Amino acid sequence: MDNRQETSIEYRSRVMDKISKTFCGAKWNNATIWLDWGKTTSCHHPPPSDIIVKDILKNPAAIHNTIEKKEDRQKMLAGERPSGCEYCWKIEDMGPEYVSDRIFKTNIYQEEQLEKISREDPFNDFELKTLEISFDRKCNFACSYCNGKFSTSWLNDIKRFGPYTDLQDAYAGNYESRHEFLYEDSPINPYLMAFWKWWPKLSESLQELRITGGEPLLSQDFWELIRFLSKSKRCEMHFAVNSNLGASDIYIDRLIEASHKVSNFHLYTSCESMGAHAEYVRDGLDFERFKRNLEKTIELGRFSSVNIMMTINALCMFSITEFLNLILDWKVKYGASRPAFSLNMLRFPSFMSVLTLPDHLKETAKQDLNKWLKANRTNPLLHQHEIDSIKRLIDYLHKVQQAHKTASTVEIAQRDLRVFYDQYDKRRNKSILKTFPKEFTDWYLSIPADR
Repeated sequence: MDNRQETSIEYRSRVMDKISKTFCGAKWNNATIWLDWGKTTSCHHPPPSDIIVKDILKNPAAIHNTIEKKEDRQKMLAGERPSGCEYCWKIEDMGPEYVSDRIFKTNIYQEEQLEKISREDPFNDFELKTLEISFDRKCNFACSYCNGKFSTSWLNDIKRFGPYTDLQDAYAGNYESRHEFLYEDSPINPYLMAFWKWWPKLSESLQELRITGGEPLLSQDFWELIRFLSKSKRCEMHFAVNSNLGASDIYIDRLIEASHKVSNFHLYTSCESMGAHAEYVRDGLDFERFKRNLEKTIELGRFSSVNIMMTINALCMFSITEFLNLILDWKVKYGASRPAFSLNMLRFPSFMSVLTLPDHLKETAKQDLNKWLKANRTNPLLHQHEIDSIKRLIDYLHKVQQAHKTASTVEIAQRDLRVFYDQYDKRRNKSILKTFPKEFTDWYLSIPADR
């Protein structure tokens, strides 16, 4: 059967529900792995879990096949909901017509293969089909919603100014710790060694490999992988890199050159708002340079697709539709997938979630998005998943009250937002009051900074 004619709901009913009501192919086939600090997860929604060094010394495939993932597979086959996957459960609990990411992360695999893995022991080791991997956290940006685990620029902020203080969020520790990694900058990193030991076999099973960071263009291991792939015969493997496109011209030119040597090369970048708003949230970003580099990679590169990942946070909502219009301008000029876009709800820390905004600002955002969707939903340059993702954001603003199960109350989250960005402004020489519109700053100033 040609699944391209099906809706996502029909696919879930026909394929996934026959295995179990909670099945997700990502638990078997997909992984994100951080090699500098020894963590992995089955997609970007569940919290990372530890990679056990003694396990990977005996079996490098344990980088992906951790005990935690195996236990989650067993739960899914039994129709139970693994707690780490609550993002998808929260979306689906809005109603049977809502589409969660587990559908998108399952229907990319062959149905025969999904049926096969569902019959096998969930505690077996499974070969990866889709891998997102970070070699290290070297990064030239220190985005407000990131932290020192993923960015050396963020780490330097903590080293220079000390920890952020007086935050109550469950994940406040990310802004307090120096995040010292045991094997970082060590000539003997067991996670990195296990990856390269596993790589010859892993490279044969992969359908998609994506390199993330930090900023991958700053990683020597990324360029080593480029050298390998430029000589590889695996033309069918989907290869991608997540770049902020803010590195020097030398690196951007090397990236463009690599796109002519590596087959089936896809480029992913990130932004979700316009101009000064984007530069405020994504510290280190030069918005005009970002636009130039995006256009340069499209015009001079040979990328199979160019994609913009939009991280939906409280501060992006005041120019998100303007940014969507800019994306449409690029689509008109370059084509529907140059760039394509995706919307990903920020949940951690909860005080940066769009749900932290007061009702009147969420209502305004919802109306703006509805107006934009009404004007553009029949545009042939928009993919169905892009339309669906905007619909989902509109419903998310309306129906969801809590970013995740351990999220702070709205009152605490709002106070944390004020406390965090007051400190962020002083550290980064920024001004939230001068950057964002009056309807936001009036509300922001009304938040008591004291407990």
